[in-house]
Amino acid sequence: MLQAPTFPIRTECPPGACVCQRDALLAEPGGDTRILRLTREEEKKLLAHIDGIASYAELNKLSERLRSQLGVVLQITPSHNEVKSARGLSIVLEDRPGLCRKTRQAVPSAIRRSLERHPDIIYAILDAHDLLGPN
Repeated sequence: MLQAPTFPIRTECPPGACVCQRDALLAEPGGDTRILRLTREEEKKLLAHIDGIASYAELNKLSERLRSQLGVVLQITPSHNEVKSARGLSIVLEDRPGLCRKTRQAVPSAIRRSLERHPDIIYAILDAHDLLGPN
């Protein structure tokens, strides 16, 4: 029997539309259900917050909050080839049970839009990965 957490959780996706394994996560005793706190309404707030990111420090803070509050790891890495825009960066939310397919696509897209508006963040990411440093 599924035991519902004491906080509001994301409603399940239509059958066949997602592979988030929400029910398996809920059935697992002692499973990490933090990701299920990201309801559709909360996801909209998160995407609005991401659209407002204007610095590398804010992006790092967002990444840390995703990890601590939802258990989701955000990875932003430059391509091995030349990076001319936000399209040259790999932005991925690590796959984990309970994380909806649409969320895994929406969050990186929102980050990419924010990076396109603030190219200085892209330079900071490149610098953090030592791509602009001495060879």
